[in-house]
Amino acid sequence: MIRMILALCLIAAPAAAQEGPLLGAPPAPLGAEDEATPGNAAVKAAARLREAVKRIDPAAKMSEAGAEFSVNGISLLLVYDINADRMRVIAPVAEAGALTAEALTRLMQANFDSALDARYALAKGYLWAAFLHPLSTLDGADFGAGVAQTVNLVTTYGTSYNSGVHVFGGGDSLEEQQELVEELKKKGREI
Repeated sequence: MIRMILALCLIAAPAAAQEGPLLGAPPAPLGAEDEATPGNAAVKAAARLREAVKRIDPAAKMSEAGAEFSVNGISLLLVYDINADRMRVIAPVAEAGALTAEALTRLMQANFDSALDARYALAKGYLWAAFLHPLSTLDGADFGAGVAQTVNLVTTYGTSYNSGVHVFGGGDSLEEQQELVEELKKKGREI
C-alpha cells in the first residue's frame, strides 16, 4: 500500500509543480553567460542529489521527478522541481484518518521544537515526514541530515516525535518527554 502511495506521489509530483518542463528534464545547454544563474545551480544540485541517493541506496529507483529509495527499511521519496528551485524528501508515517485531536496537537508541538529541519505534514490522506529545502543551495551535509531527520520522524512517531538532533527550546516537547520519563520512573519503582 505504501509503495503504491509513493508511486502515485512520484507520478503526480510533476503535474502539481509549477508550469514548465518536467522535473529532472534534461537542461538546455549552458552558455557562459548563464552559468551562475539559480536555474543552473538547481540543475547541478538535482544531479548531485541523484548521485547522493544512489550512494545511500544502490537499489534506488530513479525517475524524471526524483527517486524512490529506502533507509533502514523506511521508504522515502525524493521529489524536486528545478523551475521552482525546491526539493523535498517525504516518507509516509500513518493514515491521516486514524489521527486523534491529541495526536494532531502533539504533531504540531513537535513541528515547533523537536522535528527541526524535517516536519510532519498531512497530504493525500496520509501523515508524512517531510524535509523541504531550496534546491540550488542544498549541500550534501544538509541533504544527509534532512534524510536522517525524515527517517527519525517516522521511527519516533508515537513516542518522542523527534528528528534525532535535539530539541529547540521554548516549546512543549521537552516537557512532554520529561513527563514520559517521570511516568516510566514511577512504574519502574513498582518492580
